[in-house]
This record gives sequence, structure tokens and C-alpha cells, in this order.
Amino acid sequence: MKFVFIFFFILSNVLYAQNLEPFQIYNKKGRKINVKRLMKQLESSEIILFGELHDNPIAHWLQLKTIQYLGEKSDLSLGAEMLETHMQKELNAYLNNELTQEQLDTTIHLWTNYQTDYKPLVDYAKTNKIPFIATNIPRKYASFVYRNGFEALEAELSDAEKLLVAPLPIAYDPELPNYKAMLSMMSDHANPNFPKAQAIKDATMAYFIYQEFQKNKNQFVHFNGDYHSKDFEGIYWYLRHLDKDVDIKTISTVEQENIDQLDDEFKGQADFIIVVDADMTKTY
Repeated sequence: MKFVFIFFFILSNVLYAQNLEPFQIYNKKGRKINVKRLMKQLESSEIILFGELHDNPIAHWLQLKTIQYLGEKSDLSLGAEMLETHMQKELNAYLNNELTQEQLDTTIHLWTNYQTDYKPLVDYAKTNKIPFIATNIPRKYASFVYRNGFEALEAELSDAEKLLVAPLPIAYDPELPNYKAMLSMMSDHANPNFPKAQAIKDATMAYFIYQEFQKNKNQFVHFNGDYHSKDFEGIYWYLRHLDKDVDIKTISTVEQENIDQLDDEFKGQADFIIVVDADMTKTY
């Protein structure tokens, strides 16, 4: 009996010593902060770029909690990479109760994980009468850039289609580290237009974010894949070209085996880094 007691005493202490928290938040310098402090520091920001891992439930849960918190503090506008600019009319109709969810599903192409991960964000906007902006370039135009480069886009698009894209020609710096890294990913099969297709997305998202921000002066929270804003590049870089003084905060989502300390490779890649346990289940 004494042995059994000692065994369970040791086991309970081992389990207690393990960190079973699913995530930890760090600031740019790698210092731990809690959710409350994160929210407080986001309050004064004009534009927030919330970089997610698309299949990560912690990121999606924190996105919802962030807008619920900030929506109590100021007027908001929201936007997302997952909705393309040509979808805005249908999106507005849904927000204004002119389309049902079923009708929206059959009218525009929604991501596979829309129902679980993005519908709660859109429905929060709908319930609270908050603008929600479809910011991403139509997929077919980005694919065209991948095949033919920026230059061909000017001639390819009609005047009406050009309204769905950042004004052409767009600025482009091929030496930005994350664009250069995209080429190295492809090794011997590198297509110099590959990072250009990413850049046209980044530029378009930045443009439509800023258009809405200028229009309403609401605090703007944008949801995008982490690669589109990490290291203060991508959307962030293009926003800075539009307005060097606008207050932008970035959030990055990463996964680690051990969340108790931020890995060196992730330090400084955003104002705030959400580190999720690598064992966390995926949404798809």
C-alpha cells in the first residue's frame, strides 16, 4: 500500500511538472506575455495583421477573441485573405441579411475550413454591423502573374478587372528575404514569377486594407496566412509604402515541440508571436 501511494505521488508530481498549456504568447524580444496583455497592447493599433496557420484552431480561436475584445473598445473593420475582391458584393449581401449562408455557399467559392474557422469571424461582423472586406486578389489573376509576370497583367485585365487589384504597376523588391526564400524553396525549378504572384497578393491586400482604413478610420483587423506578414514584410511592407506613419501591429503564429521558450528562429518576426504546441489538433 505504501508503494502504491509513493508511485501515485511521484506520477502526480511528474504530470504537474509538465506544461500542458496548448499555447504561449511572446513579444518581439521573446518575452512571455499573457492574453490580457496582448489585447491591451493591441488597443491603440490602427491596423492589425493577424498571421495564422490556416489549419490551427488556437489561432482561429484567438482571432475571434481578439475582435470580441477590441469590438468593445472601438469601432472595427475586418478583412481576410480568404475572401477575394470580386466576392465583396455577395459578402455585403450576406452581412446585410440579403443572402442566407446556404446562398452564399453556392454563390462564391469558400475555403474548405470556412464553416469552422472563418464563419465565426464573418458572423461576428454581421451581428455587430461591422464592415468585412474581401481583400485578396482573385486567384486567377495571381495565377496569371505566376505564368506571365507583372507586365502582362496590365495588358490582360480590363478596366473593370483592374479595380479588383492594387493599382498597376505595383512596387516590387525581389531582395526581400521572404520573396528570395520562395525561390530557394523551388531549387532547380525556380520560377522568377513565383514570388511575384505572392507580391501581387500582398500588394492587393494592403491596398484594400488601406482603402477601408482611410474611408472609415476604424481600427482594422486583418486575417492572413502568416507568410503574408511575418518579418514585417509582405502586406506590412506594402502598407508602409502607402503610409509610413500608420500604426501597424503584427501577430505571427508558429508551432514548437516545446512552448516554454521561443525558438531563436522566430524571435523578432512579429510584434507578437503565438507559439502553439506542435501536437495541437488541426482543423482540416
